[in-house]
Amino acid sequence: MVDTTLSRSTQSAAPDLAGTKSFVAVVLAGWLALVLALGAARNLVSPPGTPPFPIAIGVVVPVLLFLAALRWSRQFREWVLTADLRIMLAIQAWRFAGLGFLALYAYEVLPAAFAWPAGLGDIAIGATAPWLLFAAIREPRFTASKTFVVWNLLGLLDLVVAVGTGALISALATGAPGEITTGPMALLPLVLIPVYFVPIFVMLHLAALMQARHLG
Repeated sequence: MVDTTLSRSTQSAAPDLAGTKSFVAVVLAGWLALVLALGAARNLVSPPGTPPFPIAIGVVVPVLLFLAALRWSRQFREWVLTADLRIMLAIQAWRFAGLGFLALYAYEVLPAAFAWPAGLGDIAIGATAPWLLFAAIREPRFTASKTFVVWNLLGLLDLVVAVGTGALISALATGAPGEITTGPMALLPLVLIPVYFVPIFVMLHLAALMQARHLG
C-alpha cells in the first residue's frame, strides 16, 4: 500500500517538475530578449565616472528572483534539487571563453585591471569544470565532497571579483579621450555577459551548492 502511494506521488510530481522546467525555459528566453532589446537601445550604458547602476541591477535582480523562487516555490526548489549536476558542470566549462577578455585587452578594448582578473578567473573555472564533471560521472558522491564545494565557492568569488572590478573601473573613469574603460561591457554583444550569463553562472553555482548540502 505504501509503495503504491509513493508511486502515485512520484507520478503526480513529475508533471509539476516538467511544467517548472518549461516555465524556466520561457523565462530564460524572455530574459534574453529583454537584455537584447535594452542593449540595442543602449539603455544599460552609464556615463563615465558614474557607478554602472543599470548593469548592477541586471546582475543582482535575477539572482534575487532566483533566491525568492527557491524560498517561496516548493516546485521550483524541488526542480533545482533534482537538476542534473553534470549538465551544470558542462555549462560552467564555457567560462573558458574568458580568454576573450584577454584578447580584448590585447586590442585595447578593455583595461588590464579588469581583463586579467576576470579572464584568468573564468579560464581557471572553465578549464577545471571538465575534470569535476568526469569525477562526478565516476563517483556521484563526489558532488558532496569538500573539493566540489570549494570549487563552486571559488567560481562565485571569480564572478564577484569580475563584476566588482568592472564597476569600480567604470566609477573611476574620467571620460578622457582615448581612455580605456569597461564601457564596452554595457554594449552589445558584451553586455550579455554581465546581465545574462553572469547571473546564470551564479545560479548554477548556488544550485550546485544546494545539492551538495542536500547530499552531505
